[in-house]
Amino acid sequence: MKLQHQALALLVVFIWGTNFVFIRIGLDELPPFTFAALRFFIVAFPLLLFFPRPKIAWSFLVAYGVLIGFGQFGLLFWAMQEDISPGLASLIIQIQVFFTILLSATLMSETVNPKQMAALLLCLLGLVVIIVFTDGETTAIGIMVILVAALSWALGNVVVKQAGGVNALGFIVWSALFSIPPLVLMGWFYEGPNVIVDSISHLSWRGWGVVLWQSVGNTLIGYGLWNMLLVRYQAALVAPWALLVPVFGMSASAVMLGELMPWWKLLAIGLIFAGLSLNIWSNRPKLNVKPS
Repeated sequence: MKLQHQALALLVVFIWGTNFVFIRIGLDELPPFTFAALRFFIVAFPLLLFFPRPKIAWSFLVAYGVLIGFGQFGLLFWAMQEDISPGLASLIIQIQVFFTILLSATLMSETVNPKQMAALLLCLLGLVVIIVFTDGETTAIGIMVILVAALSWALGNVVVKQAGGVNALGFIVWSALFSIPPLVLMGWFYEGPNVIVDSISHLSWRGWGVVLWQSVGNTLIGYGLWNMLLVRYQAALVAPWALLVPVFGMSASAVMLGELMPWWKLLAIGLIFAGLSLNIWSNRPKLNVKPS
């Protein structure tokens, strides 16, 4: 990856990592599916009036909207409401990296070299550490739901690659249109219309600020840049950057929410850093030096 694209990847994972704190703040005022529905409603409207529909099959937009809107964020918000802490959620959902690379290799014949595989194993070891030593803040249901959310994210990444080089923001805006219906339906049946109306009508300015950041910062900026990188490079080059999300997520949770950082979390962060560094090193350009 070019240096400027590595900088963009770092910016994306910083936004995504620190975003878990804002999700936790938003869940204090909004039920999970209503929160997610508001997020994607603001992404879709009124931007649909300014971005023409990408010239791709509707199936790509529908699939991405449902997978990312409901499958990833609807389930993530639901689990974070009471079954998993922000820092651990930011870490476990990064199993999407392995799902993404496996799906891309299987469905799109992308290759993974031995050094990349070693890097992924290092990162996986970091995830195993956090799962083994997890504390009472996380339930088995929370872990299972986050794993499903991770698979949905990975499938969404594959959809982006198969859709090809379309306008990234236009793709996100139009796909958000299909995130809203399943989130609204789940909110209606799981949360109830009275809770939905009451939570929105009493939402504070801080709550609206969090929703707006979810829409603009996390979705339009974060996923816009991420999708651009996925189209330009192989998944094995881009996806491992997301393993830095829990580093920022756990650090932000410790500073802003007082989440504890015991030795095993620090060990997990170190393993993830080592894996990502190896992945970047394995993909550095080779210099062709002619013998004198």
